[in-house]
Amino acid sequence: MNNLTKNLLLWLVIAIVLMSVFNNFGGRQPVDKPIEYSQFIQRVKQGEVERVLIRDHEVLGKLKDGKEFMTYAPDDPGLIGDLLQNGVVVSVKPREEQSLLLTIFINWFPLLLLVGVWIFFMRQMQGGVGGRGAMSFGKSKARMLSEEQNKTTFDDVAGVEEAKEEVQELVEFLRDPAKFQKLGGRIPRGVLMTGSPGTGKTLLAKAIAGEAKVPFFSISGSDFVEMFVGVGAARVRDMFEQAKKHAPCIIFIDEIDAVGRQRGAGLGGGHDEREQTLNQLLVEMDGFEGTEGVIVIAATNRPDVLDPALLRPGRFDRHVYVPLPDIRGREQIIKVHMRKVPVADNVDANIIARGTPGFSGADLANLVNEAALFAARANKRLVDMDDFEKAKDKIVMGAERRSIVMPEKERMNTAYHESGHAVVAKTLPNTDPVHKVTIIPRGRALGVTMQLP
Repeated sequence: MNNLTKNLLLWLVIAIVLMSVFNNFGGRQPVDKPIEYSQFIQRVKQGEVERVLIRDHEVLGKLKDGKEFMTYAPDDPGLIGDLLQNGVVVSVKPREEQSLLLTIFINWFPLLLLVGVWIFFMRQMQGGVGGRGAMSFGKSKARMLSEEQNKTTFDDVAGVEEAKEEVQELVEFLRDPAKFQKLGGRIPRGVLMTGSPGTGKTLLAKAIAGEAKVPFFSISGSDFVEMFVGVGAARVRDMFEQAKKHAPCIIFIDEIDAVGRQRGAGLGGGHDEREQTLNQLLVEMDGFEGTEGVIVIAATNRPDVLDPALLRPGRFDRHVYVPLPDIRGREQIIKVHMRKVPVADNVDANIIARGTPGFSGADLANLVNEAALFAARANKRLVDMDDFEKAKDKIVMGAERRSIVMPEKERMNTAYHESGHAVVAKTLPNTDPVHKVTIIPRGRALGVTMQLP
């Protein structure tokens, strides 16, 4: 059921509730004000009344001039005789008897409906089952990927072979914990991944869970901290409670430096919200029972600001550095991303890797995507080497500035300048070979000479 249908049903229920309340409590007011009973008897004796309808103690009548009236009659035994004696047409309607269940339903239905709508709104504010509502302060915001949803494996991770070897035994433990436990071994409770942004720390953590076929909880360090005191600690407790229910599993905390900074440096002295959250995280990682199947993996590019208590053995036992890939790693990463793109036969991943020193895995993924966009704009069926060259030049040097106005003399000077770079690189020993020379302005440069290492 989509959100539009849910909203329509909700407003329909609210309209029904309001109508029921108005009908039940508002009452139906008569058109005319009831007349006095004495006035009614006087008009009967004066012959002004044509007919009446008696229903219990309610008397509805019509005067001979066409006007209608209403009054309430007491238990008057002589009323019927007076009416008949003065020629009034008398009709009697018995009182409508309702069943007890129907009476209870009519009287209590609006209240029950109001209570139901109130419960619905409260569940929505508290996030219902998922805990994503406005009032769910203490609920964990961790997103869970089940073993069926997480299809990432080590085959999708390239360029970090040493890091993959470091975490390989985590996979073996999650698959067969008895193998380690029977010899008295204890698997690391936490793994801290450090490295530059975009090197594949999150991808490696997902691959560990995918290889071990266990649930994967993902959360950012900033999701723990709120403006309300105690919320962060409550979210930590809730996250570990969920993890213990799905054990064995992996908890991945990205940017843990947002919550794991050294204590005592907060604005609130030693008792601010961030420190309470960190204290609860320390307790959960090394102060409880029954979490042998829960492994915490955290990632940060600022390990120097983390609290020493968080880094000690028993919490984050193992520190894995995920570096920028070398030329062989870049080539492997490019091949992984080219699986999703139809490439031509002339594409050489080695040449692309040689021309992208210092690129992270995220940069290389962006390069492949840019090449696919260049090919799509040219209405090509395959992504060829020319598209990869254009994408690399755009990322490294900036977009082409073909509209810039350059005097012919300045263009000639630029050509001589770049030719000098190329000649010197060709002549001197131990220099990288020249790959491309261009005098098309890119970014802040009027020309570029590119060498491949």
